[in-house]
Amino acid sequence: MERIEGGCRTRGIPVPNSDGPILSVVTIVYNRLEDLKITLPNVLAQSYESIEYIIVDGASTDGCREYIQEHDERIAYWVSEPDKGLYDAMNKGLSLAKGDYVWFMNSGDEIFESDTCQKMVDGLIGDPDVIFGETMMIDEARKEVGLRSEITTQRLPEELHWKSLERGMVVCHQSILVRTSIAEPYILNHPFSADIDWVIKALKKSKGNHNAHQILSRYLMGGFSKKNHRKSLLDRFEILKSHYGLIPTLWNHLWIVLRAMFSSPKY
Repeated sequence: MERIEGGCRTRGIPVPNSDGPILSVVTIVYNRLEDLKITLPNVLAQSYESIEYIIVDGASTDGCREYIQEHDERIAYWVSEPDKGLYDAMNKGLSLAKGDYVWFMNSGDEIFESDTCQKMVDGLIGDPDVIFGETMMIDEARKEVGLRSEITTQRLPEELHWKSLERGMVVCHQSILVRTSIAEPYILNHPFSADIDWVIKALKKSKGNHNAHQILSRYLMGGFSKKNHRKSLLDRFEILKSHYGLIPTLWNHLWIVLRAMFSSPKY
């Protein structure tokens, strides 16, 4: 065990060798023990063996650290220490990732089925920099509500490009894997929507994107951005403006407003 300021970091068993890519799955948690008890065993239950599991705990006081320690030998890295918020914690996870792809599966979220990773890897064509897929939305009772493309105004495109996000986050963060070598740190000066900036930057660098044509994750609705909806919208506007320019972003947001007025998504 390696001691670090504010907590500990351990290295568990090595990632098994495989003909397929190593997936660095990162879970962020802070005082959400019951959610962690859903996500951690879900990741460890994957039939695909080449998974490097990383957990970043923000010095929780509800037993998260002790629960993580119970599974120490199956976790590649874990850290429990104070952080500066969600995206700072995600940057810690990203800095630890040594696999070919990084995949954020935060506490409360799940990889869709136990063979999802295996099916995704088996279906890879070429050597893409980004892998993406569909998302099943679930409520607080863990009940499936429907596919994100069906119950929200955001439709997953057949092909994903950095310009695909000019009208919002068309792909759920829990259903996109980015090659670790092109993944940049999350910006901390946009605390509510840094995820869309991160995805756009990755897509700008990507030399090839692969649609998995499968459901990759279960996403627990009511997350960080949803709980800070107004601030998140303002934050998102500034990020989109920085990538697409002021006038296009104004027009796109007008379209977003009209879409919300005349569509009838369930959520």
